[in-house]
Amino acid sequence: MYNSEELKALLLERALKFGDFTLASGRKAKYYCDGKQITLHSKGARLVGEGILEILKQEGVCPDAVGGMSIGADPIVASVITMADAQNLELKGFLVRKESKGHGTNKFVEGPVQSGDSAVILEDVVTTGGSSLLAIERAEAFGLKIKMVVAILDRMEGGREAFEKAGYIFKSLFTIRDFGLEPPKE
Repeated sequence: MYNSEELKALLLERALKFGDFTLASGRKAKYYCDGKQITLHSKGARLVGEGILEILKQEGVCPDAVGGMSIGADPIVASVITMADAQNLELKGFLVRKESKGHGTNKFVEGPVQSGDSAVILEDVVTTGGSSLLAIERAEAFGLKIKMVVAILDRMEGGREAFEKAGYIFKSLFTIRDFGLEPPKE
């Protein structure tokens, strides 16, 4: 059973760092959430998988697959499909490459998915949404039907608005406000 307070405590203990950081979006920040400190930890992976499945159930979304941009989404995908099996749910995973391999099939999308499958994009931390929007673009070019985007943490810096503008539902397990922080003023 998903325990959001337990995951929140783990995020505070292991993943949230304070100082001066440059984010993947290029923005400067006073805090950073290193999601891999949670998603590559046994308890954190279980809780993330359970939490994301809970969101999908609450939203009434039953996708064929979950996936996201490699490397950040890799452990999230693994935890969600593993916890799906623990709940007797069938769910496939896929990974979206930043660059094609340059050999073999040159695919951007890897995994047992097929064109026409419904899918949810997973992300550890969303700032502007750029990484997930690129994952969506590549997944849709492959033929997947994207239903929504789910993140562990929403920094509340424009990602939600970018997804909504593009026509996608966005949900997160937490927002930065859940940790007593405010998004920067524009």
